Amino acid sequence: MSDDDKTPAREVITDYAQAHFRYFRTPDGTVYAQRNGHPVARPIRSQGTTGSHRQELMVGLFNDGFGVFNGTALKEALDLIEALALSQDVQPTHIRVAPGHDGATWLDLGRDDGQSVRVHPNGWDIATPDPREVCWRRTQLTGELPLPAKDTNGKGVDLLMRLCNFADARGESLALAWLIGCLGPDVPVPAPFLTGPQGAGKSTAGRMLVRIIEGMSGDLRRAPKDEENLITAVAAGWVTGLDNLSHLGPDLSDLMCCVVTGAENIKRALFTDGDVVRSRYRRPLLLTGIDVGVIRPDLAERLLPLRLERPRVRRTEAELWTEFARDLPVILGSILDLAVSVRAAQADIPTDLRMADFAHLCAQLDAAHNLGALNAYRDSLDDLNDDVIEGDLLAQTVLKHAAGIEPGTDVRMTSAEWLHALTQLYTGEGEFWSLPKGWPTTGKVLSDRLKRLQPVLAARGVLVEWGRKNTARYIEITRPAASQDRQEAAF
Repeated sequence: MSDDDKTPAREVITDYAQAHFRYFRTPDGTVYAQRNGHPVARPIRSQGTTGSHRQELMVGLFNDGFGVFNGTALKEALDLIEALALSQDVQPTHIRVAPGHDGATWLDLGRDDGQSVRVHPNGWDIATPDPREVCWRRTQLTGELPLPAKDTNGKGVDLLMRLCNFADARGESLALAWLIGCLGPDVPVPAPFLTGPQGAGKSTAGRMLVRIIEGMSGDLRRAPKDEENLITAVAAGWVTGLDNLSHLGPDLSDLMCCVVTGAENIKRALFTDGDVVRSRYRRPLLLTGIDVGVIRPDLAERLLPLRLERPRVRRTEAELWTEFARDLPVILGSILDLAVSVRAAQADIPTDLRMADFAHLCAQLDAAHNLGALNAYRDSLDDLNDDVIEGDLLAQTVLKHAAGIEPGTDVRMTSAEWLHALTQLYTGEGEFWSLPKGWPTTGKVLSDRLKRLQPVLAARGVLVEWGRKNTARYIEITRPAASQDRQEAAF
């Protein structure tokens, strides 16, 4: 055969690729490749260590007798395939959990054969999802889960609670509610904050909760020092666990709020002048630590404090993790059984809590199994409000001032007048008392601080509102009559 009759290498590669792979693009324009009949998709430009499409294409060509092709031919073929795929189907990719058809959700077990768990209204089963229904994206953080056990009759819940050291039933019910929430791709869940004395097994319990969803390779990590590193870690997995936190600065606190409820990050694409890369993220978050200091009010509404206690009998790490690995199929099966029963339960949606989706999940858990999860969630938020107040002198001073307001009445003043009144109340009339660091210095700063504290103060029966009369703006603090008993209990 003459050289003119030979098919160019790039055409051989292109024909082979289109015959053996499905190519599509995600809503952000990234092109993915998916082997026919297999749910795992890989970006065609990836050079990652978890296996790129370029590598699987080279292996397929070699194993099927087409030989070895040079880098130029592969690049030209992939360039053409990428261009053609931009006009093909648009489909999102998912990490670990994904929505399915007919109200079902999927859980990726991280297996090479693509087998996953489909949770549907009538139960759950193990199957390989249709590639056009679910496209899994894998990273180095995607660990393998064992095949969950069927017909556990709740045995896995008992096994899990025996391994963890929760101080009371409240923590146990909230931990179960959080695990069920992690199986939902669209429900924001508050971040469990595992706390307790030294030696209570906070890190161990945190790893166990993470590994129920992420597999035995899942682990806790130190909090990144900047926003970009945390976003990178969050985007590469499903559950992110941060260990041994001792301080939550304003930037990290705000970023955690975004991780829990969802946000988007945009940065310039590498080697370009004008293109950008969009990163959307909303992930379950888990924290451990003895004390993180002052908690900001907006983060407090997104936390789930779970207190642990020191175990009476110590066990070796090897013994503990051997038992957990052995019981993990049963534990996962029981969590899936709970998820099915909870989704089938009917319950009213609480309208007084910020994270209404999680509150509704707790109400459904109570309707299905009567675990008292919703009351436990309310109590945990009440405890966090106390923590916020104890760490904020301005909140304490506002409550002290409100205690002197006649129930059912309101007081209106400008922000500057409120600053003067609260400062006088804090320092004491005629006494010299230096103001603490962070005390508001202007009326604008006071107004901004009160906006952050507004939900916490409302939980203590003190309402703060802003308005305008004529040309003057004012701040109104009201103590409703119904809050009298609550105020007297607080002081």
